[in-house]
Amino acid sequence: MRCDEVRLQLLDYQAGRLRSEAQDAVRVHLDGCADCTRADTVEQELTRLLEQRLPQHPASLALKRRLAVRWAQPPAPRSRWSRWRGSLVPAAAAAAVVLVAAPLVYYERAASRATREQTAMVAEAVNDHLRLLASPRPLDVESGGLHQVKPWFGGRLDFAPVVTFEGDDEFPLKGGSLGYFRDRKAAVFVYARRLHPISLLVFRADGLPWPSHELARVNGVDASVASERGFNVIVWRRGELGYALVSDVDARELATLAARLTRER
Repeated sequence: MRCDEVRLQLLDYQAGRLRSEAQDAVRVHLDGCADCTRADTVEQELTRLLEQRLPQHPASLALKRRLAVRWAQPPAPRSRWSRWRGSLVPAAAAAAVVLVAAPLVYYERAASRATREQTAMVAEAVNDHLRLLASPRPLDVESGGLHQVKPWFGGRLDFAPVVTFEGDDEFPLKGGSLGYFRDRKAAVFVYARRLHPISLLVFRADGLPWPSHELARVNGVDASVASERGFNVIVWRRGELGYALVSDVDARELATLAARLTRER
């Protein structure tokens, strides 16, 4: 198995959800690949963090009471009339309902699909940032400046990451590492704001479900701005490359960095 195939199946492998032959193939690959073994360790640590450290929110008392009332009441017996009433509704009325409801269902599904697409991109960005935080060696190359970090990715990616912001006193560039965004390799540039690390993931944009609703304009770029699990995320696409900026810094500070990263040079 190739490394990219193995990394897509690590979670299922750890949970024992793969078929026996696939489980064995992943195990054999991990035994002979140090990079994938490290990725497996990071995934296990990320799972532990998500399961043990994220806050759990109990149901409200009002919700519990509503559920208790609903479960306590047996369904009312249906009368003979109620059983026949459905078949007596005129066909024309049913057709009218379909004609009215169909556009609503279509738009609701379209909106729901757009929301799911945005949620998927944001969740992946947060997971990648958490992997970086949980890694025993978060930086593969420490910053000596952008001129040192960018060339390090040469030969390690099938594209050249386009990043022009060299960092400054407010957002210094700390270094970079090789990562993954969903099913593809990504260049990870690590900036900082005081003691808060900020991940900028750069990856090929083709084939991904890019958000198309409720976008913000940043230096001529349409960006999706969201929050998840205490992290702020800004995702955008420029040409053939996609960008995801993630951190627990204030949303306005992250937007300031996004403006510097999207500035034309």
